[in-house]
Amino acid sequence: MTQVLAPETFTPTPAVGRSNDRRWNLAFGLLLAISLIAFTLWSFGYVGQDAPRMVLITTVIFGAFMAFNIGGNDVANAFGTSVGAGTLTMKQALLVAAVFEVSGALLAGGEVTDTVKSGIVDLGAAALDPMEFAYIMMAALLGGAVWLLIATRMGWPVSTTHSIIGGIIGASLATGFVTGTGGFAMVQWSEVGMIAISWVLSPALGALVAFLIYGAIKKHVLGNGLSQTLKPHMLARTSGQGHAAETEMDLERDAATSTDSTVGSHSTLQRWVPLIAAGGAVIITGMLLFKGLKNLDMSVSTVGGILIMAMIGLAVWMAVFVFAKTLRKQTVPRATYILFSWMQVFTASAFAFSHGSNDIANAIGPFAAVLDVLKTGSISSEATVPLAAMLTCGIALIAGLWFIGRKVITTVGTKLTEIHPASGFAAELAAAAVVMAASISGLPVSSTHILIGAIIGVGLVNRSANWKLMKPIAMAWVITLPAAASIGAISVLTLRMFFG
Repeated sequence: MTQVLAPETFTPTPAVGRSNDRRWNLAFGLLLAISLIAFTLWSFGYVGQDAPRMVLITTVIFGAFMAFNIGGNDVANAFGTSVGAGTLTMKQALLVAAVFEVSGALLAGGEVTDTVKSGIVDLGAAALDPMEFAYIMMAALLGGAVWLLIATRMGWPVSTTHSIIGGIIGASLATGFVTGTGGFAMVQWSEVGMIAISWVLSPALGALVAFLIYGAIKKHVLGNGLSQTLKPHMLARTSGQGHAAETEMDLERDAATSTDSTVGSHSTLQRWVPLIAAGGAVIITGMLLFKGLKNLDMSVSTVGGILIMAMIGLAVWMAVFVFAKTLRKQTVPRATYILFSWMQVFTASAFAFSHGSNDIANAIGPFAAVLDVLKTGSISSEATVPLAAMLTCGIALIAGLWFIGRKVITTVGTKLTEIHPASGFAAELAAAAVVMAASISGLPVSSTHILIGAIIGVGLVNRSANWKLMKPIAMAWVITLPAAASIGAISVLTLRMFFG
């Protein structure tokens, strides 16, 4: 089999950058401030004249703060592979996130949201006063947001869903005990058990699928015998300078400028890459149909969904085949790098849209619940999500990615294993496949944990997984629920004392 030099050869230094660009900092700071002021003024008319203004203003701040930290952790996690691979710069990732995350939230985020995330706490049995319910939701927002901020500052990618659930559990239990309206029986502990299962299930599934996908790419496209092919380069260096043998990635970089015709052939690219792209397109389309667009009443049957996936897969196969032919004048390593870079951009964009349509509900759900209480004076099982609230949270989301997302991006994109366009594409595609399958089957998984597992799966193929870093990340996953619950409990008691 003809072997092709890995696209890693042409990967630039990851453009994570620093947040010291004054113009960008000022622009996002002003945009966030203006959106918060405008939404607060708008909300005065939305909830009515009788609603307590300080509670409303505090809710707006907490909701935006939660969305800000989702951007800094969850969205940063989603784009870590693209930025770490050098496929996107930080500013380009910001642009993609702004378009696809916010579009997903606005177009497919749903007009209503459950007021209690996942029904994990039975607040209906507690006969709560509506304002007590509002305090619980406010405290849940603050509890989840503060924990996310702590994890983000440490560079740990954690689940925002688990964070907000932890906040709700802590605030609900604290309120139940203080008011005598409930206790530990309020919590659906079987659901908490499912979350515990996801700590293992999510990364394990992500790692397995990524291992299979990237293993196939490396075997059929990048080539497994690369080290042997470049062995003379390694021997020359080690014998001349006495240094330790270099890694396979170093040798790939050294061979980037090689004009040796035996390195690979364009026919290999034209045969395998379009098939890989088509398979990826089918998976991404399925993820969008069954998860990203599930809140839209599209009325697409299972057969219809399969036909849509097949048509898009075929179209992508033809498009990538033609694109690969246009790159024949490029060296094989350069052509491979370009192809996988484009494919990674598309997977990242689709993942961002799906993420925006679903996970932003972690901020919107409790936020909309409090707005609904202030507007109607009662507790509803579902609350209308105002478009203005969705847009404000979307802006806060992107601002959070810009201001505090770099540490998580660095962890995901460079520290767990070395990420490049081919391996980054494999990780994102694996995560999308597991998310889609889990959504269909109802498995309790976390998209954050899945993607981290997928990156580890890539590292297993290259034998470069950073298990030392995985230990604190795994510990952060375990303590997310109790940490957010503790902060939520303290927060709700403080809010009851301040506003009560």
